[in-house]
Amino acid sequence: MKLLRTIALDPSDTFVFDVAAEAGEWAVSGAFRFFDQDPAKLAGKARAAFRSGFLGVQSWGWSTLVQIVPATQDDCRALIELLAGQLVERFGAPDIATAKAAAEEEVAFAQSLCAYPVSSLIAVHRSVSDGEVREAFRRLQLREGQGHGKAFSFMEVEDDLEPGSDLHLADLGQEPRRR
Repeated sequence: MKLLRTIALDPSDTFVFDVAAEAGEWAVSGAFRFFDQDPAKLAGKARAAFRSGFLGVQSWGWSTLVQIVPATQDDCRALIELLAGQLVERFGAPDIATAKAAAEEEVAFAQSLCAYPVSSLIAVHRSVSDGEVREAFRRLQLREGQGHGKAFSFMEVEDDLEPGSDLHLADLGQEPRRR
C-alpha cells in the first residue's frame, strides 16, 4: 500500500500559503476545504492554496508537493481516523461516522494517485471550469543521479498522470489529470 506525505524541498510553502504543512505529514488533495468558497474571489495565499495545495492532515496546512511513500494498513486506518477527527473539529462535520465516510473517500482518492513508484513527487493544479472544480495532477521525477536536496535539481517529468502533457517549473500553474 502507498499513501501521500507532504515534502518541503525548500521553505517556499511558508511564504506561499497562510499555513504551510509540516514536512512528512500524511496528505490528501484537500479540495473539499474550498467547497463553500467562490474560487474566483480567492486572492493571495488562499488562491495559491486553492490552485496548488495538498492538505497536510495533521497541521491542516498546505504543501505544494507530496511524495508517494510506502504505508501499512495501520497507517491508512490512522490517517482516516485523523482526517475524520479534523473534519469534525475543524470543518464542522455533524458526527464522526459521517466524517469517517468522507475521510475514507479522500484517502481512497489519495491512494489512487499512488500508482507510480515510491518516492515519486506529485503536484496539483486546481481550476474552475463550467462551475466545477477540476484537479489536474502531475508526477515529477528526479533527474538521474539527483536527490531531493534542492527543488530545482529534480524537476524532470516522466509519465505524467495524464499522458501527452509536459511539465516545466514555469508551468506549474497550468493544467492535466482530472478529478
